[in-house]
Amino acid sequence: MKKYLLAIDAGTGSIRAVLFDIEGNQIAMSQREWSHLEEEGVPNSMSFDFKKNWPLVCDSIKEAIKGVNADEIVALSATSMREGIILYDKDGDELWGVANVDARASDEVRYLKEHYPQMEEEFYAKSGQTFALGALPRLMWLKNNRPKVYEKVASISMIGDWILAKLSGKIAVDPSNAGTTGIFSLSSRKWESEMASKIGIKDDIFPEVLETGKVLGQVTEEAAHATGLSRLTQVVMGGGDVQLGSAGLGVVREGDVAVLGGSFWQQVVNIKKDVSPPKDMGIRINPHVIQGLSQAEGITFFSGLVMRWFRDAFCALEKMEAQERGCDVYEILEEKAVKVPVGSYEILPIFSDSMKYGKWYHAAPSFLNLGLDSDKYNTISMFRALEENAAIVSSINLEKIEAFSGVKIETIVFAGGASKGKLWSQIVADVTGCEVKIPKVTEATALGAAMAAGVGSGIYESLEDAASRVVVWERSYMPNMENKKIYDSLKEKWQKAYVKQLELVDSGVTQSMWMAPGEG
Repeated sequence: MKKYLLAIDAGTGSIRAVLFDIEGNQIAMSQREWSHLEEEGVPNSMSFDFKKNWPLVCDSIKEAIKGVNADEIVALSATSMREGIILYDKDGDELWGVANVDARASDEVRYLKEHYPQMEEEFYAKSGQTFALGALPRLMWLKNNRPKVYEKVASISMIGDWILAKLSGKIAVDPSNAGTTGIFSLSSRKWESEMASKIGIKDDIFPEVLETGKVLGQVTEEAAHATGLSRLTQVVMGGGDVQLGSAGLGVVREGDVAVLGGSFWQQVVNIKKDVSPPKDMGIRINPHVIQGLSQAEGITFFSGLVMRWFRDAFCALEKMEAQERGCDVYEILEEKAVKVPVGSYEILPIFSDSMKYGKWYHAAPSFLNLGLDSDKYNTISMFRALEENAAIVSSINLEKIEAFSGVKIETIVFAGGASKGKLWSQIVADVTGCEVKIPKVTEATALGAAMAAGVGSGIYESLEDAASRVVVWERSYMPNMENKKIYDSLKEKWQKAYVKQLELVDSGVTQSMWMAPGEG
């Protein structure tokens, strides 16, 4: 009998069900877009509509598995956007949910910082998280604004765990995703319920913690009917999208490093779980899906989205050319950008700052250092400058991680949509001075979830074993150290410029591109 593994990936913009064989080959994929709407009268909210979204999950599963015998799917697991939470009543029925960047709790964040000035630093030292995207301010908001709902709350989970609970009937969490609530210990990989009690929040709503790859149960009769799955299929604990995505890229051992180049860029470095977070709260620390490891994480906001905006706003001619040639517009842009000198005539794009997790906001979007020579300062040189800038900000975040963790970074796994660009991959190598390896995988996050399912069903001994068997490399890039010297100088100038641009935001002259809850 053939054996398959099913991964369910709950992202910000869509839900996907991806079917793999046990060698890690993708067999089928089904996707449904979903949206998380602002709640009426609640500014900056991003609600998660579990009633509307569960049928989308079921439809995705049905379509993905229709070509195989359901009994051949030995196990499944799920992954999801981190920070998104679901609350349940005593019967396990959903009460309330929010997606990942819900920012309704700005007043609560501000209240906590003002009334408990040392608390965020104290909690960060244990959890690696600040208040900005954590669950505590959101729970406070619910208590303050929806008290009748709050009184019914008996349990909490993350969105991926909600999917597994709907399939297995058991509510539980894994460390990598639950850690992003900020109510969690990096060292013990367990809930820190006293954090909730210290601010007057219920401290008895935290479910069992299971490590990634542990079996929750089998598909229930109700779930089998709704999805077409077999009741023989095991439901296995998954994890956060970045951490499982890292596993799907082979980033499973201490010191392994990845740059994930998507809509946002993440720079992740595997460290021992007992490494203390930095005193300045500049970098986020999350439990990894690998027991004994945490991940230091830098985040570069909007790098992929900025590139999409630039393409659509300024690159109409290249889009036409790409259509005529039957290729991606980014291929055209990179072909032309190769001819621009390293450093792009010192154009300084001002978009995402490097990560300052304790006090985090961005300058107004802009380009600095443009000139009036159209042969130099044009669409193509600005495009290359954006690619260089994403790599520069990533390198700053990686340097921050090196400084407190003691890890010496020499090799980087580069993945996500940005890694398709050969020029961009070389730029990352040149800026960081590291070898850059590109994996041959299109669905790393889903593959990581499938690997977790395989561990639970006994197909793989561990996630490390799974990675050694299914992760394949496509190409690699070695750094040009002469180019690195140019980028080091450019990096220094960019950092000085960004400080000045933040001063314009502080004085009210310009408007921040993004500001963490409680910073306004």
